[in-house]
Amino acid sequence: MKTAIRFSLALLMLLSFAHARADDYAEAIEVFKGAGESSSFFKKSYGYALFPTIGKAGMGIGGAHGKGKVYEKGRVIGTAKMNQLTVGLQLGGQAYSQIIFFQDKRALDEFTSGNFEFGAQATAVAITAGASASASTAGASAGASGGQHDASTVDAGGYHKGMAVFTVAKGGLMYEASVGGQKFSYTPLK
Repeated sequence: MKTAIRFSLALLMLLSFAHARADDYAEAIEVFKGAGESSSFFKKSYGYALFPTIGKAGMGIGGAHGKGKVYEKGRVIGTAKMNQLTVGLQLGGQAYSQIIFFQDKRALDEFTSGNFEFGAQATAVAITAGASASASTAGASAGASGGQHDASTVDAGGYHKGMAVFTVAKGGLMYEASVGGQKFSYTPLK
């Protein structure tokens, strides 16, 4: 058990050293704008949180970490950190980008109110750049489980409880059947 924890922590530290530069944010925005399903959200959303690189690793016990920026009506209003702890069958490491669109001010306020958390039942859409290949995730790179886009999970605008989450894999390989949620912290710009 100690070996699994050490391995997971070592992989996570290696992946999280990928420090986000200003160019990383511009590149990630272009990737999401070029991806079919997420591109329309830039025009219709009140704001979004962008994490250009989230590092994830696991061996029995896993975790993920990433830093991002929060945007309101196209301008940066603060920074955010995402942490995730997962338990279950998992092995490997990967890096991915994630964006969370906020349908309205209420959804943005909920995210920025303090420590926000997506439970393990949250739904994410895994996309590939330039395509709109949606996938049901089971504890996958967004730390979400289960879920198809149907009337029970997504409203007519494509949001679930005022938010829409998309991920794009950047690299790595991870086998996983785990459960875990994502926890976010927010710091406003001064």
